[in-house]
Amino acid sequence: MENNLKSLRKERHLTQIKLQMLTGIDQSLISKFENGERVPPTEVLMQLADFYDTSMDYIMKRTTNREFKR
Repeated sequence: MENNLKSLRKERHLTQIKLQMLTGIDQSLISKFENGERVPPTEVLMQLADFYDTSMDYIMKRTTNREFKR
């Protein structure tokens, strides 16, 4: 499963460790999510979407529209 998590993180010049420090999501899980080894649970997707100010659909490549309308 492809997702945009790695590109979103790299655009912000964050390491997985720094992302862990900012979000509380374990680095090993971040790695597995980025590599498609695990699918993030809904709660984590919501947290990451809020952190990156985008939609869960964009993260999961269900849309190419990065903008999130609140």
